[in-house]
Amino acid sequence: MSENYVAPGQQRYLRACMVCSIVMTYARFRDEGCPNCEEFLHLQGSPDQIDSCTSQVFEGLIALSDPKKSWVAKWQRLDGYVRGVYATKVSGQLPDDVRAQLEDEYRITYIPRDGSATEAD
Repeated sequence: MSENYVAPGQQRYLRACMVCSIVMTYARFRDEGCPNCEEFLHLQGSPDQIDSCTSQVFEGLIALSDPKKSWVAKWQRLDGYVRGVYATKVSGQLPDDVRAQLEDEYRITYIPRDGSATEAD
């Protein structure tokens, strides 16, 4: 997982995706996009989209090496995502236009990761 290494001086540039909560540097979001959400968020090469769909304010970190087998991944709704480092809580919510696009075009129900809403059982 050396590709996920963040030097101590670079930790201030960490951001968390508001949809999947993966934590990466601003530069990685800009260069690679979100490994879980790029299909519909289009973060790669878009500073405005990165600013509106990721947050610098997040709590806790979870390192997932095998999301399919992890009970923590299932508990945090991360079991379908790539391995990596995820935040337990991400402050902020997606803009209304992005949320509407997710629900209308991609049939994805957005559940905020800031603790303001819970998944319906």
